[in-house]
Amino acid sequence: MKKKILGVLLAAGIIAGVITGCGNSNTTQNGAENASQASATAKARTLDEIKKSGKIKIGVFSDKNPFGYVDENGKVQGYDVYFAKRIAKDLLGSEDAVDFVYVEAASRVEYLKSAKVDITLANFTVTDERKEQVDFALPYMKVALGIVSPQKAEITDVNQLKGKKLIVVKGTTAETYFSKNYPDVTLVKFDEYQEAYDALLDGRGDAFSTDNTEVLAWAKQNKGFVVGVESLGDIDTIAPAVQKGNTELLNWLNDEIKTLAKEKFFHKDFDETLKSVYGDSIDPENLVVEGGVVE
Repeated sequence: MKKKILGVLLAAGIIAGVITGCGNSNTTQNGAENASQASATAKARTLDEIKKSGKIKIGVFSDKNPFGYVDENGKVQGYDVYFAKRIAKDLLGSEDAVDFVYVEAASRVEYLKSAKVDITLANFTVTDERKEQVDFALPYMKVALGIVSPQKAEITDVNQLKGKKLIVVKGTTAETYFSKNYPDVTLVKFDEYQEAYDALLDGRGDAFSTDNTEVLAWAKQNKGFVVGVESLGDIDTIAPAVQKGNTELLNWLNDEIKTLAKEKFFHKDFDETLKSVYGDSIDPENLVVEGGVVE
């Protein structure tokens, strides 16, 4: 009888463990792990499937002002969002035909792999490593890294960071760049941009590095902070990304970007979403890419 009871208890324990394991995989903090597990079987929607559904799912940031963010009225805004709405209009006939999916930097690749989004427009820098996992369309923006710090302890040279704490967001080019080139710099890593900026404001790091276009905008909106290093590393490009092998959607995006160049769409995008933030501090020619051609 004791053996029988013990066997029942063991079986129950095994079942509970399986259930618990499944539960954990579906309740990860940012969804990236769950997306990774699904990536082996989730297939991206075809162009026809997107058209039949009447909606396109586009991944954007919700906390990266002025490129993708939620405003005080709860509406998503920004440079990437402006482009996303145009994609929906030209593909499906209405700007309202886009379902915005909020992503974090570290989850951008996995959300494509798991088909949670059709396109990622979350300020996605093109890198060789990422090219192995997703397909990038033609670029629509160019960017380098920048460093923002408190004005009273301004960082004007990257060598000043040795032995200090630099805030970065996980899964970004800043994390990769400093991990590879400046191992003496202590990286304080966060999942979300808002967390990173809060840490800088609270003094939990000596500086914060991400795309120079963003830190320049943030410093203008936050007194007491300056961008002492405006351009660091290579000049990179920002481009839409689709799931690896989704050639039909990729080709449509490339054609769209080329067509939009005829009306200088991305200069209009800059005027509508970025000019009020940057003023005269950034020449749009240093940021905007038209027709996928980097000059």
